Amino acid sequence: MKRPLPGRVRQRGVALLTVLLLVAVMTVLIVGILDDIRFGLRRAGNAQAVAQAQWYALGTEAIARRRIDALTRRSPGITTLDGDWNGRAFPFPIDAGEGGMANARVFDAATCFNLNSVVEGAPEQWQRRELGVRQYLALLEAIDFDAYRAQALADTLVDWIDTDAERSPMGAEDGSYATLQPAYRTAGALLAEVSELRALNGYDAAVYARLRPHVCALPTADLSPLNVNTLRTRDAPLLTMLTLGALDPAQARRVIAARPDGGWRDHAAFWSQPALAAADVPNPVLEQTGLRTRYFGLHAEVEYGDAQVVLSDLFEHRRDGAIALVARRWTAEE
Repeated sequence: MKRPLPGRVRQRGVALLTVLLLVAVMTVLIVGILDDIRFGLRRAGNAQAVAQAQWYALGTEAIARRRIDALTRRSPGITTLDGDWNGRAFPFPIDAGEGGMANARVFDAATCFNLNSVVEGAPEQWQRRELGVRQYLALLEAIDFDAYRAQALADTLVDWIDTDAERSPMGAEDGSYATLQPAYRTAGALLAEVSELRALNGYDAAVYARLRPHVCALPTADLSPLNVNTLRTRDAPLLTMLTLGALDPAQARRVIAARPDGGWRDHAAFWSQPALAAADVPNPVLEQTGLRTRYFGLHAEVEYGDAQVVLSDLFEHRRDGAIALVARRWTAEE
């Protein structure tokens, strides 16, 4: 019997090894392709679930509009807390194959000090408003900041928003931020949301946490448009702010607690109370208060399949009855 030549044996061995290597490489490639397909399908499914959840969240805007419209029609010209609507959650299931839950709440978005009210003017021409600064100082002292710290925080806020480069006595202009890593400049524009405070000199986490329940960043530099009929006792520092410190928080709580059923029906009834009459506030403050809510907020959370989305809206109820969407963000109102 003829034996294969040594060279042919080696060639067959090399060929077999090559085939085995090709099979191994192809196996790895196929596994990689299958993984890519599997992950691609998963990503596509997740993206579809998020998109669907966002559509459901947008649907809560229609619910919010109807809620706001019902409030305004029920008592034209006056918005009160009747009906326990302010901040109350409205959960409802989503009727879909994947199942899910939406949770929405509408609230008075102007029961707060408008941080942008420390300036006045127009875009590119913002300048310090002394009355707004005085109100901010009164609020800061009402929530237990000492006078020195309050002045520094107020001056820093003014310098962040105003459009000049002149530093307030205890404030911070561009030079104070140029040495930071990374360096940045002051905004020279109204705050878009309260969380911008975190970028300001002196507004550390402790300061921000103490301030946050009492402040907002409305899309206007108007003095804070407070609806005195939606104030709660925990909002007493806002009455202290409104009266430029003439009422301390304890007095402010008593005024709110004494509000008649159905709310105050006119401005005179509110300002004629002895504690408020004695405050002797300037005319712009008298005009600052209202009996109807101008800004409403919507906070919606939707769970759909494995997706979770959060929607925060700001609506303006205008005097002509229109309900305009002013801001929408796909995050918590921060």
